[in-house]
Amino acid sequence: MKKLLFCGLLMLCFSCDDGDLQIETLDFDSATIQNCDGITVDIANVLFKLNDSEALILELPSGSIKNEISEGAIEFAVTSSGPVKISYRTFSDTVSNTYFCSDIPVTTPEVVEEIIAQGGTVLITTTLNVDGVTYEHEIELSGISLVTSNDTRITDLSIDNFGTVTTVLTE
Repeated sequence: MKKLLFCGLLMLCFSCDDGDLQIETLDFDSATIQNCDGITVDIANVLFKLNDSEALILELPSGSIKNEISEGAIEFAVTSSGPVKISYRTFSDTVSNTYFCSDIPVTTPEVVEEIIAQGGTVLITTTLNVDGVTYEHEIELSGISLVTSNDTRITDLSIDNFGTVTTVLTE
C-alpha cells in the first residue's frame, strides 16, 4: 500500500504543469509621454511612451481631457474594444515618434507583437496651474490586464504613473 501511495504522489508531482508561465516586465517610468499634434480638449487623443523597441499606447476618447478642475481622479474603464484602449507593442528595431506621427505611414520598424489591455482603469486628475491659463492632467493607470496571444499574462507592470500633459485655456 505504501508503494502505491508513493507512486501516486510521485506521478502527481511530475504531472503538474505551470502552463509555461512567462513573466515579463514593462518599465516605461523613464519614458516621456508623447503625442503627435498636441493635446486637445474635448476630442480623442492618442498618447504614447517609447522605450527602445517597445511602445505603450493610450487612446483616450473625446471628452476625457477637459479644461475643468476635477475633484479627485475621474475614472475611465479600459476594455479591449475601447473607447479607452491601452496597447503594448514590440518592434523589430528601435521605434521613434516618426512611426506614429508621419503623414505617410512608415514601413519600418515592423510590429513584432501587439497586446491589447483587456481590463483596468485610467485615472485623470486635472488641476489649474497658478498662471490661471494652463491645466495639468495627471494620467495614472490602475489594474491594467495585458494577456498575450498565447494566454500568458504580463504580471509586472511598472506603469502606474503614465504621465502629465498640459492644455491651455482658450476663450
